[in-house]
Amino acid sequence: MDDTPRTLPRHSATFSPEVNAEIRRAAATGIYDIRGGGAKRRVPHFDDLLFLGASISRYPLEGYREACGTNVTLGTRFAKKPIELKIPITIAGMSFGSLSGNAKEALGRGATLAGTSTTTGDGGMTEEERGHSEKLVYQLLPSRYGMNPDDLRRADAIEIVVGQGAKPGGGGMLLGQKITDRVAGMRDLPVGIDQRSACRHPDWTGPDDMEIKILELREISGWEKPIYVKVGGARPYYDTALAVKAGADVVVLDGMQGGTAATQDVFIEHVGQPTLACIRPAVKALQDLGMHRKVQLIVSGGIRTGADVAKALALGADAVSIGTAALVALGDNDPRWEDEYRKLGTTAGAYDDWHEGRDPAGITTQDEALAARLDPVKAGQRLRNYLAVLTLEAQTLARACGKSHVLNLEPEDLCALTMEAAAMAQVPLAGTDWWPGKGGM
Repeated sequence: MDDTPRTLPRHSATFSPEVNAEIRRAAATGIYDIRGGGAKRRVPHFDDLLFLGASISRYPLEGYREACGTNVTLGTRFAKKPIELKIPITIAGMSFGSLSGNAKEALGRGATLAGTSTTTGDGGMTEEERGHSEKLVYQLLPSRYGMNPDDLRRADAIEIVVGQGAKPGGGGMLLGQKITDRVAGMRDLPVGIDQRSACRHPDWTGPDDMEIKILELREISGWEKPIYVKVGGARPYYDTALAVKAGADVVVLDGMQGGTAATQDVFIEHVGQPTLACIRPAVKALQDLGMHRKVQLIVSGGIRTGADVAKALALGADAVSIGTAALVALGDNDPRWEDEYRKLGTTAGAYDDWHEGRDPAGITTQDEALAARLDPVKAGQRLRNYLAVLTLEAQTLARACGKSHVLNLEPEDLCALTMEAAAMAQVPLAGTDWWPGKGGM
């Protein structure tokens, strides 16, 4: 018997099992991979930051005796009717078509119970969402699907979408199996035919044209509604500056961890920047223009916990927006449907074939039988509970730093665990007073 120790076989880091599986899939089909969700690669994120709690140099607040405010006002620059929110957490735009009618209703119910806003997404405004959303933001996307001036006036704010974190520079997809009679009617599309959204607006080619569009929208809405501009996390300093110069009331900045209903996997994983890398350049643009806190900044892309919320605010954001986390709160990827996820060739927590319309949880589907599984009242309550926990966690951290309002958090309350996070967030590496690019040691 040969007792010689043997070296264990090793997979290549470059040609990993996942990479090889994708090569084989591409070779067999000749088409690129389409999926939903956000980036799955590990990138520097809020987990790489820590708060410096108060002690002697700063005193903490007593959680049961001293208040810590969470309210935020969006659209104070030009709008006659800014949006007043009880919490600095909003619901991102996710379209009817991508989501079921019950899911849209649940988002509206949960946001209203929590005192915040939700957003329409591509494809127009549904009565389920408008009827159950106390504050509703209407998205104007390059596709113009479902665009209706009357619905613009019914909204509480208007969000011009220039880019999305999962696919800056690219448009989304809605496959034919999700284009039912109702979806087709709202979008003026043929039933059952795949739809690809445009990647740029048809009536402008630059920021000067966007300024004209913003003025047009203000005229349509009687100068009442705040105008948001949403950009993907690609060139946050310049995009933020140009949005402000074009007249935006609010800038929404979406990092690469932001989700999507469907686009190319190569887009999701290889385009854009991490959310953590985008915030400080955007804040710097606002500061350079004298507009920080005058034009509000909403950050989205991978927000999951109250710690994420508090860290984004500390870096200079006025609010955050959640999408994927909100769907999980409703019941998406719930292990209770594990057997059905396995029948689809996946598992709970990894399901990302939202574009196929077979979601067992009834959220990312237009199948009536599946959609009926989601109770919008109960799901709305779950979302409300989740938003309450995020808010309480953010308050707890703010109090620990001695702040009487979550918007009083600041970069000086943070340190970084890694060189990359320190450089991106421009906060000191833990145990030092330096970050890469600051100079000196």
